[in-house]
This record gives sequence, C-alpha cells and structure tokens, in this order.
Amino acid sequence: MVTLSRLDAGYCLSALPEITGETVEVSVVMPCLNEAETLEICISKARQAMAGEGINGEILVADNGSSDGSVEIAERMGAKVVHVAERGYGNALMGGIAAARGKYIVMGDADNSYDFGHIPRFVEQLRKGSDVVMGNRFKGGIEPGAMPFLH
Repeated sequence: MVTLSRLDAGYCLSALPEITGETVEVSVVMPCLNEAETLEICISKARQAMAGEGINGEILVADNGSSDGSVEIAERMGAKVVHVAERGYGNALMGGIAAARGKYIVMGDADNSYDFGHIPRFVEQLRKGSDVVMGNRFKGGIEPGAMPFLH
C-alpha cells in the first residue's frame, strides 16, 4: 500500500512500493472514489488483457477516500492501492501516476466506462514510438443513463 500527500505542486510518497528487479512495462492507473460496483470487473479486464498478450504490468487503484469497500476489493484483487488524500479526480490521477513504475501509463476510470481489453492496442502504438495514444469511449454512441448530463 502506498500513501501520497500533496506538497506544493508535487506528491510525497510516505511508503514506497516494493521494487523488484523485474521491469514493469505498463502501469494501469484507475482513479477511484466509491466504485465498489464496477472496480472488480475493471481490474479483471485489465489483468486479463495484459496477461493475454504477455504484457508485464501493474494495476494501481488511486483511491480518493472511498467508504464503500473499494479499497478492500482492490487489495483482494491484487491491485496496488494508492491512497490520495487531496480530493478530486485530477489529484487521484496524479497520485496514481506518481506511484506508477511502468514505462507506459494507461489511465482509465474504475466505473467500467472504458474497455480495458484494448490495453494491448495502446501498448502496441506506444512501443512503435507514439508519445500519446488516446481512446474514445463514445465511439458508436453513449447508452442512455451511462453518463450524468453534467459530465
């Protein structure tokens, strides 16, 4: 478990993740605030996608104060939990990235609105030299009720 706190414009790791001699190619960072309903499926999809293509990766759940059991789910699923005290989606995302060990970072929400099964497609483009690869979760339309109006 890693705990981050904000100091000025950066983050301070109060406990570093265990570092092994093994190189991590991909860090999947999932900002999380009370995503108990969907977190397990997101972690499973990300893990299966990387394992299916032989991608050496880690999954980080950047928790922003969940009270619904999300942390316990992430730990049970073998994800690394990063506790980010500073509230807000951007802070959770930055905290997760700060704790990531991968050469490449793949970001996706823990609400199952992204298809983590596409991770290999992103990694392929990154390996070819792309600086940024961006997906589009809206291609083909948005299902009714899938996203609140203000989002």
